[in-house]
Amino acid sequence: MDIYLLYKNLKKKYGKPKGQWALWCKRPKTKEEIEQVIIESVLTQRANWKNVCYAVSNLKNNGLLSLEKIVSIKEDELKELIRPSGFYKVKAKRLKELCNFVVNECGGVESAKKISLEIIRKNLLSLNGIGEETADDILLYAFEKPVFVIDEYTRRLVKRYNLTDKLSYKHLQEFFEKSLGKKDYALYQDFHALIVIDGKEENR
Repeated sequence: MDIYLLYKNLKKKYGKPKGQWALWCKRPKTKEEIEQVIIESVLTQRANWKNVCYAVSNLKNNGLLSLEKIVSIKEDELKELIRPSGFYKVKAKRLKELCNFVVNECGGVESAKKISLEIIRKNLLSLNGIGEETADDILLYAFEKPVFVIDEYTRRLVKRYNLTDKLSYKHLQEFFEKSLGKKDYALYQDFHALIVIDGKEENR
């Protein structure tokens, strides 16, 4: 199975990614939209997207949907606002640390985007609760770095089409990036989003 052909087939079937992906695949994004994606990348961990939306609405309605505001508010206040997303105590701690990293260590989202992929990925992975999938979500969808995100939907797709026997994160990431033949963040964004959309349709 040709990987790029698989992408073209998904694009033909579903069109431009919609729903959650309308913002995540938007190009270009405003500073506010980039920050929302970063916040959502943590809230969506082990959560239903509908519940993530409730948590995001709480932050937005309280004027707190920004990295700087999350850095400055008390953790207990943040916990209550993001409660709908589940695991809110852990996520509040993770969000505070992540937002502090981007704002105070990187100098904000625009400065973070200019840091090399290798360095910022390593730094993100050193943060509490930021694993490879969450780190790469941020790198790809917020910072427009050409890194392919691997998640459970990607693994299911690989198994369905018998694309490769090895299912480790690193192997699958290298497999998709090499198979696509070009480092293109826009292609990676849309392809990964379409894989998730297709995977959810398969489960219905």
